[in-house]
Amino acid sequence: MIQLTNIEKYYANKGIKNYVLRLVTTTIKQGEFVSIMGPSGAGKSTLLNIIGMLEEPTYGTYEFLGEDVTSLNERKRIELYRNHIGFVFQAYHLIDEMTVYENIEAPLLYKKVGSSERASRIADLLDRFNIVAKKDLFPNQLSGGQQQLVGIARALAAQPSIILADEPTGNLQSAQAEEIMTLFKKLNQEDGITIIQVTHSEKNAQYGNRILHIADGVVKEDLAVLS
Repeated sequence: MIQLTNIEKYYANKGIKNYVLRLVTTTIKQGEFVSIMGPSGAGKSTLLNIIGMLEEPTYGTYEFLGEDVTSLNERKRIELYRNHIGFVFQAYHLIDEMTVYENIEAPLLYKKVGSSERASRIADLLDRFNIVAKKDLFPNQLSGGQQQLVGIARALAAQPSIILADEPTGNLQSAQAEEIMTLFKKLNQEDGITIIQVTHSEKNAQYGNRILHIADGVVKEDLAVLS
């Protein structure tokens, strides 16, 4: 599904290259749940952003579903992103002026999904995540855990084949964090959605089936999680 080959990211300053990622090569198969771990500044979020097509590598090749992303124009990349990738952020990134319903609906409007199909998908997600009663509330009326549930529902609305999660429980208390991680595991195991998460938490990393350890922009270890 994903093939990264010799991915590098650096910023040049007065002729000096400051590397964020160095020669990252890895394959992620459909249906995997991969955790990316490492200290702050290791390059974890940059790697996730490159996989999510929010950033471009300075060097190397990135194939997604057989497409060479590094050779695509911006319009094609956006199309690939919208059709296949759902992002979940640490800070939720919900739109404050929109209700829960409208936040979940937003990506479907971008994709020009018809109104009856939109209503059906949103109703399913509200029901699935037990937030039907919250649909007319605004983000500031919700707890952190509820906001993250809405963020995940929004990511799932467009029916992506992969979810990228950047520290998805970073702002949550432990009980809420556990609820979110259990949900991710369920989405992976029951719905077959590929998940890649960046996390500082060893406990959260264990919910996946693989851990990539990154330090100084280099993949130091690629370990299977023993269930």
